[in-house]
Parts: sequence; C-alpha cells; structure tokens
Amino acid sequence: CLPVAEKAGVMLALENHWGLTTRPQNLLRIVNAIHSPWLGINLDTGNFAMDPYAGLEMLAPQAVIVQAKTYYGGGEWYTLDLDYKRIAAILRNAGFKGYVSLEMEGKESPETAVPKSLEVLRTAFRG
Repeated sequence: CLPVAEKAGVMLALENHWGLTTRPQNLLRIVNAIHSPWLGINLDTGNFAMDPYAGLEMLAPQAVIVQAKTYYGGGEWYTLDLDYKRIAAILRNAGFKGYVSLEMEGKESPETAVPKSLEVLRTAFRG
C-alpha cells in the first residue's frame, strides 16, 4: 500500500485500535519497522487499555491525525472522562500540527452532545 500511497501523495495512518495495536509499544514497533514518511499514526484518544496519557505521550510524536473521543450520556462499552487540556498540552509538546477530529460515542443525542464536545475541544486546543 505504501508505494501506491506515496505515488498518489496520500499519507496512511495506522490507528491505535483494539487487537495488535492496543498497546502503544506494538503500534510504534510496526510504524518504526516500516520507517516510511508516508505512514503515521491515527491517534485515537479513547483506545488505550491502560493510562491514556502515557500512551498519548508515547505515540504523539508520530501522530498525523487525532480522533478525540467524547462520551456524553455514557459509552456503549465503557466511558472515559478525558482531560482534553492535558491532551492538547501533550500534543503541543510533541509538535503535533495536524487535524483533530471529533468521535462522539456517547449515548446522548448528537444534537446536544456534538456542540458540547466541540466546545470542550475548542477550549482545550486554543491553548
């Protein structure tokens, strides 16, 4: 895939998702072994089996996009109360300059949860 992505000028991003990439060390091992400027990390703030902040610090230097999870109304499988000011600081310290996309997984209606989520993210990332 990488040669095709490079030819097309498209960055590929591997997400820290369940399974092999649940542990940040495993994801880094894969990305570092491939060692391509066309492969980065799709950093999902809600997909850490252990301390999310330690995982974020480990993966942030190679992140090319961030998925910011919110759980208004409680999550389907679990609920996290993430400190987005802390997360924004971790990303700034790592030199992250990419996009942050909202991934709202809570049970609350999107009509109310999305505006609340966006306000949390805007406040945190304004610095």
